[in-house]
Amino acid sequence: MKIAIYGCGAMGTVLGAFLNKNGIEVTLIDSYADHVKALNEKGAHIVGCADFTVPVSAITPEQMKEKYDIVFLFTKQTANSTVLPHLKQFLNDDSIVCTLQNGVPEYGIEEYLRGNRTVGGTVLWGATFISPGVSEVTQDVTSGDILFDIGEIDGKITDRIKRVASVLEYMGSVNIVKNLMGARWSKLILNSCMSGLSAVTGSVFGDVLNNPKSCALLSFIASDIINVCEKANVELEDVMGMDMRDFGKVNTLENFIKSQNCFRRFYADKLTAKASMLQDLEKGKKTEVDMINGFVVEQGKNFGILTPYNDIVVKIIKGIENKELPLSMDNLRFFNLPEFK
Repeated sequence: MKIAIYGCGAMGTVLGAFLNKNGIEVTLIDSYADHVKALNEKGAHIVGCADFTVPVSAITPEQMKEKYDIVFLFTKQTANSTVLPHLKQFLNDDSIVCTLQNGVPEYGIEEYLRGNRTVGGTVLWGATFISPGVSEVTQDVTSGDILFDIGEIDGKITDRIKRVASVLEYMGSVNIVKNLMGARWSKLILNSCMSGLSAVTGSVFGDVLNNPKSCALLSFIASDIINVCEKANVELEDVMGMDMRDFGKVNTLENFIKSQNCFRRFYADKLTAKASMLQDLEKGKKTEVDMINGFVVEQGKNFGILTPYNDIVVKIIKGIENKELPLSMDNLRFFNLPEFK
């Protein structure tokens, strides 16, 4: 079985390193030539909550020759219009593409690839790209916690989703879900809130939590999303045993405090993590904000639900992309918080 990870920034590199280290050969594919060169010459070096180096085989997309049975897609969604046409020619009729991208990309990918090739999942751990060949895993992935929620778009438990799970289990625990879209929206809440504010403020997750205003905003950004989910009849999946609806309940002071505690609990072991959107901004790249907070805004419009806090996150991040705003905690001035009576 030929397996590849397409898109080996921080997350893809960490996944590829753990899979190869634990005995399953996986090809790492990435467009960053210096990174590919370093991976081949020095191996994948993982630092942070793990410390090891493992030999890997890495190629650029231009060097792809073989067809793959399973491809884990870890590129930015912003690259899908380029990546998918290229990838399609390296798939056979029975190939499986498992998208582990941010947002809710499954429907768009399946519509393009066709042939019922697409499954998807959410990643419940974090990583930061350090330098060519080196990535930091920002939490302990050996604790036994669930690392991936994966599933079929239609919710069926199929042999192929079990096959995908059996590969990912070489890194750690995998949960096959019947409600993939619920799992996707649950992860979208976390991405929109913490990743959005990490990018808005230019901060690691711990700094977002330690600032009273940015920490409070986590709950109100989540509230926007919970309102959309309720209107769209999305049944959210629990994360780490927590009801994701509790993250966005701000109708009373008691519920707001409960929401804040949910965020603090979830991110307790991820304080040094830095959002991929922030990493993109630091490199002067466009972010996936349209596929994360922007997706919430779009769905809110579709269902007639206001999403004021996500609206502001999108505006600020686009302002940073356009060099109109700095990467600074000072961007919090654009938000107004309501008072509890």
